[in-house]
Amino acid sequence: MDVQFSALQIIILIFSVVLHEVMHGLIALKFGDTTAQRSGRLTLNPIPHIDLFGTILLPLFLKLTGSPVMLAWAKPVPVNPLNFSDIKKGELFVSASGILANFGLAISGTILFHLSRILHAPGLIQAGFVYLVFINLILGVFNLFPIPPLDGSKIVLSLLPYNLAKEYQKIEKYGFLILIALMVIPFGDSSLLQAVLGFFVSILSRLLGF
Repeated sequence: MDVQFSALQIIILIFSVVLHEVMHGLIALKFGDTTAQRSGRLTLNPIPHIDLFGTILLPLFLKLTGSPVMLAWAKPVPVNPLNFSDIKKGELFVSASGILANFGLAISGTILFHLSRILHAPGLIQAGFVYLVFINLILGVFNLFPIPPLDGSKIVLSLLPYNLAKEYQKIEKYGFLILIALMVIPFGDSSLLQAVLGFFVSILSRLLGF
């Protein structure tokens, strides 16, 4: 059961981060940018989307260290906002699409979980749907953080007036350092990042009935 569940977790995690990126490319295509399409990234085949660190090494490290929070990401889909029919709106919708995909998977997982309970599906299947819900809540909330290069920062950027957006962009070079700091700064029995993620995921999971 443990080996089977671990394998199922990996499949669900990879599918979730890949769909996140594919949605960026699909919405970019809707706004007139064919960059992702021409790069062969509008596919659910995980191979073109694999990022050595974000898709393999980081999740493996978190799993082996028993981290209560599992994070991962796929290789960012290439997007050229200059090709958008409406740059401001395009950047907003493209940035939000991946997050909405994750929340959509969480809602779908909730429905499937309750159906699986009604139908008395095997425990592994029920546990898989629960994992689908929580990993996508985590990914959705994490990507909402307004810290470059996360999608939340691009959403904020697309909503700011030009002068403020220009100032906000200056923190981009410190984005990864900020994320690493959040991952190592202690907060109670966990890191600050885990505490913030846990708080918002807890609220959303209760709304979904968990």
